[in-house]
Amino acid sequence: MVVLALQACEVVHTSSVDVRDIGFVTYHECAQLMKELQVQRINDEISDTLLLVEHEEVVTIGPKARRDGLMPPLDYTTIEVDRGGGLTWHGPGQLVAYPIFKWGGTNETSVKSIIAQIEQWVINALAILNIEGQRDERMQGVWVDGKKICSIGLSFLRWVSRHGFTVNFETPLNRVEDVSGCGLGAATTTSLQKLGYAVTRTALMEALIHSMESSISRRPNMRIENVQSKTRG
Repeated sequence: MVVLALQACEVVHTSSVDVRDIGFVTYHECAQLMKELQVQRINDEISDTLLLVEHEEVVTIGPKARRDGLMPPLDYTTIEVDRGGGLTWHGPGQLVAYPIFKWGGTNETSVKSIIAQIEQWVINALAILNIEGQRDERMQGVWVDGKKICSIGLSFLRWVSRHGFTVNFETPLNRVEDVSGCGLGAATTTSLQKLGYAVTRTALMEALIHSMESSISRRPNMRIENVQSKTRG
């Protein structure tokens, strides 16, 4: 789901992406950083920037969840956000990618096409790790073995995106599973580890960077080597 604040503009793409692995950062701190970077990207003060991060546990509540009166169980910390969608769990063992990108290329003429590109990007990254990711008609995102492991939620201003997508690789037992996110029942969303795939944060991050250019026509400004493979548990 997406909150739109799109204005028509002529977009001149840069060919590279500044990839920043900023480690563990609170959601509040990252939200403020995203806002600052979005303004800088709109003004062409920076190139497209990808933030890679993990958060302490928090459930973000989007406009749809607020309209529908949805809340996680009482033992979850929550924060209201301005991206589209419902409830999204964040926490350890989840890689969050925030693309502060100026979209508008040939295959980026609508929000739907941008979401589709991000889905394919995640699917291609999982393929590097010998994991088959798929789309599912129940909800946008990426699914593995019938379970959702990737959520996508963006907001836009002048075609520059904020917020992003998550990939659950090794989340704490039942924490993401107990949150009914985006209108889906509890236990629909899970992690790769719970499905039997052992994937490290580094391997997942490198797979996303390695597949960036072929998936979304942007070149990371670093060289990635020795991408790890998953093992089946």
